[in-house]
Amino acid sequence: MSMLSSAGAARFTSQDLSRLKKYLSDNLLRALEMEGVPVAQRNAFVKQNIIQIYEQTQLKLPDDLRKQIFDQVLNDLLGYGPIQSLLDDEDVTEIMVNGPKKIFVEKKGQLTKSSVTFDDDDHVLRIIDRIILPLGRRVDADTPTVDARLPDGSRVNAVVRPVAVDGPSITIRKFRKDKLKTEDLINYGSLTRQMADFLEACVKARFNIVISGGTGSGKTTLLNVMSGFIPENERIITIEDAAELQLQQDHVMRMETKTANIDGLHAVTIRELVKNSLRMRPDRIVVGEVRGGEALDMLQAMNTGHDGSLTTVHANTPRDALSRMETLVLMAGMDLPLKVVRQQISSAVDVIVQQTRLKDGQRKVTAVTEVAGMEGDIIVLSDIFKFNQTGVTTDGKVLGEVNATGIRPNFTPRLEAAGFKLSAEVFAPRSSANQGARR
Repeated sequence: MSMLSSAGAARFTSQDLSRLKKYLSDNLLRALEMEGVPVAQRNAFVKQNIIQIYEQTQLKLPDDLRKQIFDQVLNDLLGYGPIQSLLDDEDVTEIMVNGPKKIFVEKKGQLTKSSVTFDDDDHVLRIIDRIILPLGRRVDADTPTVDARLPDGSRVNAVVRPVAVDGPSITIRKFRKDKLKTEDLINYGSLTRQMADFLEACVKARFNIVISGGTGSGKTTLLNVMSGFIPENERIITIEDAAELQLQQDHVMRMETKTANIDGLHAVTIRELVKNSLRMRPDRIVVGEVRGGEALDMLQAMNTGHDGSLTTVHANTPRDALSRMETLVLMAGMDLPLKVVRQQISSAVDVIVQQTRLKDGQRKVTAVTEVAGMEGDIIVLSDIFKFNQTGVTTDGKVLGEVNATGIRPNFTPRLEAAGFKLSAEVFAPRSSANQGARR
């Protein structure tokens, strides 16, 4: 290998090491092509041959530097390049690539800048292609945004030029390998035992529930946990842009949208999937998120015998969630009076669960609200549980507690008819000393 001298490692510049990585990568790719190595055997083949190719260079790098170079080459060939180490880090919950040299991560709700970088824009684009090509999706100047998922279920969004001004961007919401259960959310302080018992009863009694929250607030995680309350003997249809729900039941039919082909044809939208799901004999319809005209189809399904449906919507309060749903219904193109739209919503939706990411990174259910019908032109909401913030510590930690409001929901007789006679304790406000979710 003429490109590097075998002198002491101290003489190697970052340019030298980049050339070494390229040399190793090029030779490994050539060997893979010549040997026609099956996908299942690529990992073992690359790990074995990288040692042989390195030894041919007669370089004597320190062990730690050699391992670092090997890891980077292996990640580029077999994984997702520089961000593979972040994907492997269990403490990292989100990865944000703002161009090749600016990568941020979220750990325990807090954002920090990572030390890892890409070589250049092309390096980022290669990793984006590696993520989306197996899914039959594409991204280019004509379609500069794409949603996808990693094999483990992590959610991916990529944006390229000309929309991404500072270079290709990747945002990855990581998939948890350990599936969260109700007890985990209670232990984290995300909700109380009272709330969990109430929500379990609502799901099993086939109430229609909307989970409301902002970006990154934990809506999908809560939806996963609540879907675990659905009985095993029911047929569940899930509909998502990129399949990421992890339902535990056996009888689950998963569907996800399809983007248009290169000619702009043959896209399959959430709205079309919601309509189609009604012909599939569903006991439950679970839509990952309503964000368009499918809100009308979802409401009509809820109003025509498909009780027990679950979905999420982007909104910061239960009242905002109603306004958001009104807007989405109107996006369906139906010329409906606003009062009719509100009647549709109030008769379809039973409960709104508000999920919030607090300023200190805590994710918490901050309200469980009954949709109690109409008074004139206004939908009536009643908070059953609510989070009250009491202050902030000097280090920025939010203080407060979730508590019952003392209001028993109007649909209590429906719960009892379904076999759930909740004790008065569930709806009784509790003192701070006994409050399980105080933070």
